[in-house]
Amino acid sequence: MLELSYIRENTAEVAARLGIKNIDAEGILKQILEIDSRRREAQKDLDDNLAESNALARQIGDLFKSGKASEASDLKARTAELKVLAKELQEKFDGLLQEQNNLLVQLPNVPHSSVPRGKSAEDNEIVHSEGNIPALFEGAVPHWDLASKFDIIDFELGNKVTGAGFPFYKGKGARLQRALINFFLDNAIDAGYYEIQPPLVVNEASGYGTGQLPDKDGQMYFCDLDKLYLIPTAEVPVTNIYRDVILKSSDFPVKNVAYSNCFRREAGSYGKDVRGLNRLHQFDKVEIVQIQHPDKSYDTLEEMRSYVAGLLRKLELPFRVLKLCGGDMSFTSALTYDFEVYSAAQQRWLEVSSVSNFESFQANRMKLRFKDEGGKTRLCHTLNGSALALPRIVAALLENNQTPKGIKMPAALAAYTGFDIIA
Repeated sequence: MLELSYIRENTAEVAARLGIKNIDAEGILKQILEIDSRRREAQKDLDDNLAESNALARQIGDLFKSGKASEASDLKARTAELKVLAKELQEKFDGLLQEQNNLLVQLPNVPHSSVPRGKSAEDNEIVHSEGNIPALFEGAVPHWDLASKFDIIDFELGNKVTGAGFPFYKGKGARLQRALINFFLDNAIDAGYYEIQPPLVVNEASGYGTGQLPDKDGQMYFCDLDKLYLIPTAEVPVTNIYRDVILKSSDFPVKNVAYSNCFRREAGSYGKDVRGLNRLHQFDKVEIVQIQHPDKSYDTLEEMRSYVAGLLRKLELPFRVLKLCGGDMSFTSALTYDFEVYSAAQQRWLEVSSVSNFESFQANRMKLRFKDEGGKTRLCHTLNGSALALPRIVAALLENNQTPKGIKMPAALAAYTGFDIIA
């Protein structure tokens, strides 16, 4: 959530920067500031009421001590009036505060100044490309056919037991999943991340804290009886560890890594982009999360970008990095890099990671703060990234490494799978 003081002091800038996300925010900003003015007036009335009540209490005490009970009783009548008025003023203030917050949560994060303008993924900026596109042998097939041929992923069985988007992994397919999870976790731990195993469901406050609620309410699976949400990413429970926490400057950087199942309804997704592993409702992902000092968060974003690139190099996958344009960014992000790997059999790029800086947007919702060296309390910056999401990594590994004799494993991964070929 954007800080109200920032909106108040930089209204035109906020409107202009949200315009990069193709959002006309002038109307809602005007409403927020109008309510803010009324809220501050209500706060002043409350403060004046409290000051008068405290002054009267002191006078009444002095009068009783002086034996002037009659005069004290007259003042007590005014005290009773002030109590009734205080209740009315508090209700007015609370109502205005709720009205203001209801508008604030509708505003997305403002994009960083380097974010390119654009309306869709076609306008994203390619900032790096690496690796050779593999030339496949005649007769090479996409991963869903390979999965059936080698009996390693069963989409039909998943559809029978649960529904589309919930595949079974079998035999070497299951071992490949486990190997990738351990490979990603071990690399993160070697890079200084502290491992967390989070719960797979969160409460409403946690979904609100990281910005999934109310923005992505319809995309999350909801357990109505218990009022809990299945997590769309480990970012949600891990970042919320620090909700309502005040850190010290010496605590930075806070670096966590977590493996989890992820659950996404993906409502409205249809067509060729959803076939096989391209888009699932349940999938595995290793997530890295950092809490950082505001002055260092963009250096940290570049460090995280470099780290994810290193994982893809070890897996010997051709990849590219895109800086997302305003129209393709998430609600909460200030700057996002997407990583895509090339799927040779499908002849297309597949997104496998997003690495983002949210600046203070999530921290303001979560009241995640730190005390600087001068003792002032400030909001932290939060960042996260997929390191990595498994489905499309698996798709690219299977397709790009297929040979007439089977599917070869990259050397770095073979040490984890226990086999170097699926045949």
